Amino acid sequence: MMAGEDRSGRPDTTSPTERQASVVDTVKAVASSFFGVRGRKAHEQDMAKLNPVVVIGVGIALAAVFVLTLITVVRMVVG
Repeated sequence: MMAGEDRSGRPDTTSPTERQASVVDTVKAVASSFFGVRGRKAHEQDMAKLNPVVVIGVGIALAAVFVLTLITVVRMVVG
């Protein structure tokens, strides 16, 4: 059994040195992915820290904000 593994040989995901990403980190990662400016290294680091459920929630929220912003801009220009 190596350091960082549990008894079954799988990686220990409850290590106190592992830091979970904050909601702000998740928003930054999702926002940069909307524009396609996330680098490979940053993407790989995010995959290790981000919670997929939070990423989906933030993605839906940011998409809704984007759509509402477009609707508002179009209404201001047209009307």
